[in-house]
Amino acid sequence: MKIGKGDFVELEFVGKTSAGEIFDTNIEEEAKKIRVKDVKPLIVCVGEGMVIRGLDKALEGKEIGKEYVVEIKPEDAFGKRRSELVKIFPLSAFRERGIMPRQGETLILDDLLARVVSVSAGRVILDFNHPLAGKTLTYKFKIKRKISEIEEKTRALLSYFLGVSKFRIDGKKVVIDSSIKIPPVTKKKIERILNMKLETKSMEKK
Repeated sequence: MKIGKGDFVELEFVGKTSAGEIFDTNIEEEAKKIRVKDVKPLIVCVGEGMVIRGLDKALEGKEIGKEYVVEIKPEDAFGKRRSELVKIFPLSAFRERGIMPRQGETLILDDLLARVVSVSAGRVILDFNHPLAGKTLTYKFKIKRKISEIEEKTRALLSYFLGVSKFRIDGKKVVIDSSIKIPPVTKKKIERILNMKLETKSMEKK
């Protein structure tokens, strides 16, 4: 059985740079090499952007249980490096916030990750490019199984797109707690993939 766009699958993978360095995996033995302890199964809907584009494309047409290796160029991974994302800021702007930036560390500024390239002469150079931008990557992966149960599909989507673990299925509706804010675009996407309505209601226990 070959996997097609729209199929839900459980994926086992290890991602490496061209230098052979592991940057991501959900295989316990590989995760130990990068000192990651908590590894979990990954369930994705093929073709819906739940993994990087190059890997997403590579899943189509593959068979369950077989191991594959795919090389992914920057444009289908984390993008090419962009010089305009390397910016200079006055050191005083950080001191006003009580921050003392150090070369090599990562900061979160206005919800954006940035690596501190250098700190000198009263200025700070930050790189807002993704750490893997501009790099060719290699993924070794295996599709462990195809998912058919609607509950498991729903759980995977809600966890990925909304960070939600609690829900209930009521006929052709998926109900989550009314405290969850759902962006309209995300709501439409989840409804399209599941072919079900997504609603919010109070789920507090009475």
